[in-house]
Amino acid sequence: MAVRRYLPLVLPCALVAVLLGSCDGGGEQPDRVRVGTVARGDVAEVVEAPGTVTPRATATLRAPAAGTIERLHVTDGDRVREGQVLAVIDSPAAREQLRQAREADADVTAGAPPAGVDLAGFQRDAEEIARRGFGTARRATRQIPDPEVRARVLADIAEAEARYATAAAAARAAVARLNAGLGSVSSAMTSITAAQRVQTGAAVRAAERTVRGLTLRAPFDGVAGLGGPAAGAGDLADRLPQQLQGQAGLGGFGGGGPTDAASVAVGAPIGADAAVVTVTDVSRLTLTAEVDETDILQIRPGVTAEAELDALPGATYPAEVTGVGVTPRESASGGVTYKVTLRLDRGADTAGRPAPWPKPGMSAVIDLRIREVTGAVAVPSSAVLTSGRDSTVWVVAGGRAQRRVVRLGAQGDAVVEVTSGLWVGERIVVRGAGSVRQGQEIPDP
Repeated sequence: MAVRRYLPLVLPCALVAVLLGSCDGGGEQPDRVRVGTVARGDVAEVVEAPGTVTPRATATLRAPAAGTIERLHVTDGDRVREGQVLAVIDSPAAREQLRQAREADADVTAGAPPAGVDLAGFQRDAEEIARRGFGTARRATRQIPDPEVRARVLADIAEAEARYATAAAAARAAVARLNAGLGSVSSAMTSITAAQRVQTGAAVRAAERTVRGLTLRAPFDGVAGLGGPAAGAGDLADRLPQQLQGQAGLGGFGGGGPTDAASVAVGAPIGADAAVVTVTDVSRLTLTAEVDETDILQIRPGVTAEAELDALPGATYPAEVTGVGVTPRESASGGVTYKVTLRLDRGADTAGRPAPWPKPGMSAVIDLRIREVTGAVAVPSSAVLTSGRDSTVWVVAGGRAQRRVVRLGAQGDAVVEVTSGLWVGERIVVRGAGSVRQGQEIPDP
């Protein structure tokens, strides 16, 4: 939950007098009433939000098929380069699937059908199987939590379905011509075979892709970590008929569970889609903040901020908003928040020394400066009394207290901006205002 705060940026001596009554010699008054002078200062309106340090990119490399880890070339924390071989999986099942797919593709040949075969019915049955398979794939895909993965898989399914629809339409037309006496059995069978080859060819390509995927390579420069989180697509590929799995392009999106680093070793068994190695690009770190709906409209790219990490108390890191999300999220308290992305820069500790560069996943508190007011008429919040809709202060004139209604701008725990009702140089009660009465004598040395 983001919290709106108002922080003083500059406290000149005159404003310190407002807070402490020290620059002008104002001392402690009876009944603990203190008087100060209205001054000008700069005020920053700040929204405080929880955040997390995030890497530039993260990729989890998964076993495309069940097998064993044949070779492992990295350990936790190793620096890796793009294209580097990180691990090799031995999967007899994947190689057998490729052999069977190639065999099925080779067996699809045109020829005279067996006696009594209804070509139109045969084609309708094949299309019904395909239709149900694609429908099942789409329903399962909509359950994928990761929006990018979900969109990519849906696009693959749509492309495969379009290819099959084109081939199936050609087969139907050929059968219709045959039934109308305008075509031959061989031409109809050729069209049906072409439709079948769309499926068998896709199955071959998928099986080849799976076998190639048994060699895991780094997708970019980064730091390797063994194991990784669970996959997000569930058992989507397994829900499709075998002849459609390749068409949907679903290799690598199965339902592997989380893998602990200790279970990733040479000779260890590995399940399909189980995480083997996670590569993280830490060359540029960002911050992800969750900003409450009441404040999000004030956030825009370019807004500056400061972050303090839970792991490094006292150190501050400058940041700048680079993106404001539009997808609402429900917060733990039941409200609505939006994701804000910030660029993170090098920080410093309380002594001004360079602070350590943080690690991805660290928690942070982020102060987003949504508005800055310079030269504002500012008074301490302790000077302001609120009753109903009115905000008032006690002005000391002629040694007596006079109640005055003021209009407030930015408000905070320490300092309040007054937009009307007060003038610089006026004397006001800054402490003990709640005990003052109209016309009360207030000594003001």
